[in-house]
Amino acid sequence: MRKTIFITGASSGLGKAAAKVFQQNGWNVIATMRKPENETELTQLENVTVLKLDVTNSADIIQTIHNVLSKQPVDVVLNNAGYGLIGPLESFNEEQILNQFQTNLFGVINVTRAFLPNFRERKQGTFINITSTFGLLGYPTCSIYNASKFGVDGFSEGLAYELAPFGIKVKIVAPGGMQTDFAGRSLQGGLHEAYQDVTAKVSEGYSEEQIANYTKAETVAEIIYNAASDEKSQLRYIAGNDANELYNERLSLTPEQQFQKIRSQFLM
Repeated sequence: MRKTIFITGASSGLGKAAAKVFQQNGWNVIATMRKPENETELTQLENVTVLKLDVTNSADIIQTIHNVLSKQPVDVVLNNAGYGLIGPLESFNEEQILNQFQTNLFGVINVTRAFLPNFRERKQGTFINITSTFGLLGYPTCSIYNASKFGVDGFSEGLAYELAPFGIKVKIVAPGGMQTDFAGRSLQGGLHEAYQDVTAKVSEGYSEEQIANYTKAETVAEIIYNAASDEKSQLRYIAGNDANELYNERLSLTPEQQFQKIRSQFLM
């Protein structure tokens, strides 16, 4: 029987790449996005359904998922929708900070919560939550983004224990840098004159030369597909050479040692 995956944030980047990979592997794909009227590529693919979903709107989440589950079972939920709020804390207002958490963390929680009764009754299902290397370690000008992605990581680990008795899996895919429009379309930044030096140093990591060395979204999408189909109870899947390098360093150093290493790079 053909399996079905439900994807949030499928209009571009990793979400769209994942939709294509699963479709090519014979899955039914429900690709959700805020503005489906602008989608021209996924709508042309067989066994792909494009739906409107704003993960910051709780009523929208409940209604959309209810409509989907009334028509067909879903095997995998890919919580991918998110964006990066990058800049010093003093550069952001309360609304910007709340929006970051509404999308990156509460969106994941609410989509998951809406699917849970169905998964629990069926005693099967997999949640795959996209975090980031910045969900594994902190970095300057990323404090709010870090907090949202650390939140997804902790939420996922705690939930994995909670749902294991029901045969439900929770998995985390943590990419490093990707060759997508994340640094443009999905990156929101704040500036503050007091932090010009540290902001300039961090910005070096977003140069065209650096981005050219990042992992392709299609490669990360294949890792997501592997996580969805490998039948393992594995929790974290680290995606990309830079992500694995950082994660291996995290494992080889104590958290304090790694903190001091990164801190020393930004002391002026």
